[in-house]
Amino acid sequence: MDKLSAILERLGQPQLGVLGDVILDRYTWGDAERVSPEAPVIVLNVSEQEERLGGAASVASLLRSLDASAFLVGVSGMDKHGERIRELLSETGIDNDGVLFCDDRPTTMKERFIGLAASRHPHQILRVDHEVCGPISLEAETHLAEEIERRLEGCQGFIVSDYAKGVCTPALLTHAINSARRRNIPTIVDPAPGVDFDRYRGASILTPNRREAEQASGERIMSPRDALNVGRTLCERYQVEAVAITLDRDGIALIRRGKESRHFPTLPREVYDVTGAGDTVVAVIGLCLAAGISLLESIPLSNLAAGRQVEKLGVVGIRRQDISAAARSSTRGSALKLVEFEQLAALAKSYRVAGRKIVLTNGSFDSLHIGHVTHLQQASQLADVLIVAVSGDSSVTRIKGAGRPVVSALHRAGMIAALECVDYVVILEEDTPHALLHAIRPDLLVKGGAHDANEVVGKDIVESYGGRVQMINHVEDVSTIDYPNALHVP
Repeated sequence: MDKLSAILERLGQPQLGVLGDVILDRYTWGDAERVSPEAPVIVLNVSEQEERLGGAASVASLLRSLDASAFLVGVSGMDKHGERIRELLSETGIDNDGVLFCDDRPTTMKERFIGLAASRHPHQILRVDHEVCGPISLEAETHLAEEIERRLEGCQGFIVSDYAKGVCTPALLTHAINSARRRNIPTIVDPAPGVDFDRYRGASILTPNRREAEQASGERIMSPRDALNVGRTLCERYQVEAVAITLDRDGIALIRRGKESRHFPTLPREVYDVTGAGDTVVAVIGLCLAAGISLLESIPLSNLAAGRQVEKLGVVGIRRQDISAAARSSTRGSALKLVEFEQLAALAKSYRVAGRKIVLTNGSFDSLHIGHVTHLQQASQLADVLIVAVSGDSSVTRIKGAGRPVVSALHRAGMIAALECVDYVVILEEDTPHALLHAIRPDLLVKGGAHDANEVVGKDIVESYGGRVQMINHVEDVSTIDYPNALHVP
């Protein structure tokens, strides 16, 4: 939890811009206890109505709930729904000077009818859309381009929320992305379904969902591995720095052009409504990048926030303390413990500067057993920070032979990260920890007592800079062989 708190503290209160389709969401609630005698339809006895900001305005609202400053660029109609949007933007503290109110198109409004029946949880039974989806006029497009150019000064992040309602024209998007790139402002794009992703070319990161990524790539996504392959295709085809594909129950797949890709699993949730999950992901990633937080740290936070969102009905504000609570409700800040080599090197440097003592231990941990857990608990008591290097799949196969590992590296690392005594986990693809030792310079390299201290791989490196190797107690008569299926994850 200390790592999560440190990330949240680093967020600050950056300024972000949001471009996209401004939508009014109306929720009509009631009891749905009977079928109409006039037709085979449900009768909804209305109890209340609520209106919320939707589309790009929802993203801006989520940023405000996360304590960021936000300005909105988009189009709304000069009608009663547009007036209500103006009121909600003001109440939420969103700068709406960039919203153009036009008389040539209506405000987009989505009305959801939600019924409660047989004392069960309320469910959406019907949605009615009021909208015009044609592209905005050239005059409106020029006006928004000028607003973006003017408002980007002093901005730390820029989000595009494209709902395919006509605001995000290819010309306007090209102008916005290029303007942000010239100022070194990260651009995060939540793409619309079924559109040509070429309009997003050059963005910092795209955040499509599974279906949108499939449509853009022409490839099916049946597993997280498929998502990683599709993401690589999208990165190269549209020259974006990264793609984060949201995979509903399967979490998020992060693909960075020219760098290692990673799948971030999520936790099982009681899902009431998926509305707003994508908006939440893009808002959290945008906030993090605007604050200088890396993508590798941003994605676990996005997963936690989106998980909190789907537990609610409709789009609700997610606060930083909600993200903390989501992590506390699981062991579950464990996703934040999984780090990559370069990220770990930077973390280790900061700990050394702060005078914190670092201990490293490494191994395959193939089929976790009590000997492994005891070893890690003892190692954690020797220093302030415990780092565990888990051998990659190909490395385990080379060292232990065909048929190993029993459990994949990602699952082995995830189980190790779930242990409270562990601070960070890194997957080590090399057969020796030499490069890792040079990078993080641990004060202690710890191995189990079954080893001879003089034979520990890397001992000479650790001792060359003043560190040392320490042997700890070994749990007798326990090994992976004794537990061939221990904690096996298929």
